[in-house]
Amino acid sequence: MQDDLFGDTLPKPSAEGAAAQAPVSQHTAKKEDPPARRTRSGTVAPVVPDDALKTLAAALPAQLRLGTSSWTYPGWKGLVWEGEHSDAQLSKQGLAVYAQHPLMRTVSIDRSFYRPLTVSQFEHYASQVPDDFRFVVKAPSVVTDALVRSEDGRGRQPNPAFLSPELARSECVEPALQGLGHKLGALVFQLSPLPLAQLDRLPLLLERLRTMLLALPALAPTAPDGVIAVEVRDPEWLTPDFAAVLREAGATYCLGLHAKMPPLQAQLPMLRALWPGPLVCRWNLNPVHGPYGYEDAERLYEPYDRLHHPDLETRAALAAVIAGITGRGQNALVTISNHAEGCAPLTVRGVAEEVVKLGAR
Repeated sequence: MQDDLFGDTLPKPSAEGAAAQAPVSQHTAKKEDPPARRTRSGTVAPVVPDDALKTLAAALPAQLRLGTSSWTYPGWKGLVWEGEHSDAQLSKQGLAVYAQHPLMRTVSIDRSFYRPLTVSQFEHYASQVPDDFRFVVKAPSVVTDALVRSEDGRGRQPNPAFLSPELARSECVEPALQGLGHKLGALVFQLSPLPLAQLDRLPLLLERLRTMLLALPALAPTAPDGVIAVEVRDPEWLTPDFAAVLREAGATYCLGLHAKMPPLQAQLPMLRALWPGPLVCRWNLNPVHGPYGYEDAERLYEPYDRLHHPDLETRAALAAVIAGITGRGQNALVTISNHAEGCAPLTVRGVAEEVVKLGAR
């Protein structure tokens, strides 16, 4: 395997690009794009893509599926759908419209982190998207959080179900497999930040993680593209022992772009240790907000209709990883949050443009 497979040699942003990394508030859609048309009350209609967007989507690697974290944001009018719509309306009708966008070939179902979803709920999601669409599903926090938390998010006591093989199987893997079928792309076990007492006992937790992963049912043949991925929020996990556990279980590492984690380049050894294999990446939070900055990002970025902090360096680094992995025939699932730069659909387009630039060289 070549060292440049995961983008060690990255293009440096030009002077013009570097200037664009400063906070901005203007909408970045092309000026020649037609204004969003108001739609009939009760109906959500997709934005008609312009030729540039269709050309961009057609130039992307077939193995790449880009998308966002959830889809219920009224501020995406003119970018994903036309007209004004409420969160509730988009929750019911938005997914089918979202899936018609040329760049959106995956989405992260984040609500499953807060409460396990049923087979029928997953079936409803699957019925709204094309055959080639793939879902990223977050495992419920009852399995992935080391603490039982109060409503304000504060840890109250150790969670006895943390890394429970039985709950992981019954509350996550089996319902998602049955409901989504071949449209299941990745099941992500995002391990929440650990209390210091547990960080000191990582070898024990690694063994518990190994036991859980080995107990999960195989995703194939029901979901041939499906993969189990583990995302962490403590850099102490990033060790050869962690990689060995994932490799033994046939799982992969979820590249987590979050202020609590090291930069993308520092996480690449995990991908190399698991090569060959697919890429699962979740771009969660811009580092300007710090490791606990979700609320700050929400206050600044809502209604998520424009870019505030374009992170061109991360875009370029991520595009290099995507190009390296898909160029060798492996799948890539990349989902992006509004908290990454301010507007997830615009960030998706920016990453897509960087991937196409690399392919043209």
